[in-house]
Amino acid sequence: MKVVFLGTSGSLPTPERSSSCVAVKIGKGVLLLDCGEGAQRQMVAAHIGFNRVKQIFITHLHGDHVLGVPGLLQSMTLQRREEPLDIFGPRGLHAFLQGVSNTLGGPAFPVRVHEIGEPGVVLEGHSFNVEVCRGDHRLESWAYAIKEKPRPGRFHPEKARALGIPEGALWKRLQEGEDIEVLGRIVKSLDVADVPRRGRVVIYTGDTRPSEEIVRLASDADLLIHEATFADDMIERAKEDGHTTFSQAAGVAVQARVKHLILTHISSRYGDVSQLLEAAVKVFPYTIVASDFLEIEVPNA
Repeated sequence: MKVVFLGTSGSLPTPERSSSCVAVKIGKGVLLLDCGEGAQRQMVAAHIGFNRVKQIFITHLHGDHVLGVPGLLQSMTLQRREEPLDIFGPRGLHAFLQGVSNTLGGPAFPVRVHEIGEPGVVLEGHSFNVEVCRGDHRLESWAYAIKEKPRPGRFHPEKARALGIPEGALWKRLQEGEDIEVLGRIVKSLDVADVPRRGRVVIYTGDTRPSEEIVRLASDADLLIHEATFADDMIERAKEDGHTTFSQAAGVAVQARVKHLILTHISSRYGDVSQLLEAAVKVFPYTIVASDFLEIEVPNA
């Protein structure tokens, strides 16, 4: 599982930071978390093919998080995409995309829009699920948890051979946690394989004030991607606008007991963010600030 930051700016893009967009590579597929203006250009620069995208998850309907979707759909059409695309987001997303399609022409492949109505699991995939909770912004907003399903534990071929289990399908069943019968005796999965490994969990908040719901969603996550629009001296402005400061985001990481924190959605008023990062690190040491094209491998548990 790799996370690629394609856009890390707040409401306005800068020469260094594009509008909000994060790509998560899982296997051969890619999912996008938000898709602000300029996402296509950033994907090209990061060598992420448009048609690798299987799902798009929109946190809220502010332009810097959603205006990249119409152009991406048009490019997918130009590339003769046939595979369906699932887009998740708040109420009003369907009307937005339909309005664009009415003006520019719709995509020539199936687009399934899923408007989120309540917290819970919104996608059950083969290797991962996606769960949501409400954010605390000026309008309806959702935070997303990408939860990888448990992975098989390490298999020990020498133990299987010693028990007389023929190599092949039976090995696979044992590694996947199934107990089997061989020559009239039961062989347990744990006789030849380690316990399953916990799946990795990545949280993406979108725009939000500090939120107890997000703390619960992010509990013990491997990686929390949290907005940090403002410095700590603008805490009242952050509260008014529905955003979070650097230290507040670090506080969320502490409460949720996450392993790592990456801050994004940085206001265009800030160039050098080193002093702002220092304030966050004092609260939660395992913190970095995202930059465009930062790529992070989420380590196995």
